[in-house]
Amino acid sequence: MSENQDWAVADNPLAAAVQQRDSDILQVVKNALDTRNVMLAFQPVVQSSNPARPAFYEGLIRVMDDTRRVIPAREFINTIEPLTEGRTIDCLALEMGCQALIENPSLRLSINVSPRTIGYPRWEQVFEAGIGADPTLGERLILEITEASAMVMPDVVIDFMDRIHNQGVSFALDDFGAGYTAFRYFNEFFFDMVKIDCSFIKDIHMSRDNQILTEALVSIAQHFDMFTVAEGVETTEEAEYLIGAGVDCLQGYLFGAPQLRLPPNATGSLSRTA
Repeated sequence: MSENQDWAVADNPLAAAVQQRDSDILQVVKNALDTRNVMLAFQPVVQSSNPARPAFYEGLIRVMDDTRRVIPAREFINTIEPLTEGRTIDCLALEMGCQALIENPSLRLSINVSPRTIGYPRWEQVFEAGIGADPTLGERLILEITEASAMVMPDVVIDFMDRIHNQGVSFALDDFGAGYTAFRYFNEFFFDMVKIDCSFIKDIHMSRDNQILTEALVSIAQHFDMFTVAEGVETTEEAEYLIGAGVDCLQGYLFGAPQLRLPPNATGSLSRTA
């Protein structure tokens, strides 16, 4: 922090309080990671053609404080993403995801990874250990990369995807439409699916603007032979519209909140909408 910023904080009690809160949360997160006080929550992503049948589950890491209270990711994720702790979270998420895939041989699971973790030796070791423990793990693992972060270093992401694809792993472009995809790069990526950002899904059955935008995103995905997932689906009306629009899969609280335990005999099967 610069000297001018120090003075600004000193003269602004609210800024000082916010800075202290962020510092405290960061320390709690660091302690949680050091003690592995984390868990993976699982949210179903269902097939539009059969919403009772999961296509796969998304594994979402949960960081807890000393009282086992979950710390909301929004309170720390932007702060730690560029730090070593951000890479540690990616490694722990992958490790727990691989363990879930090994324990559930019919499971298909997606895990988030930041481009800043690409090439990180610990992440690579966790991945190789998972593949070594179960030869089918790669074909059941989906790695999610957000649209905005993929554009930070597209060449690095493309090389990484090319290499990991050889192990059978699929890739999902997360938050599609919310970032700044350079379409000159689009056909160079190796994404197997796109997850349409929830900002386009809210009340889509009543918003012509969101309908036009979502249909355009679906058209782009279909042109590049990618599966489509609508994020943040909360109502039957939204789901019905999206199914009619040709979206392949649906994710949101309408179909299930993230749970710390997988359902018995959790499975995953991905196929096109009829």
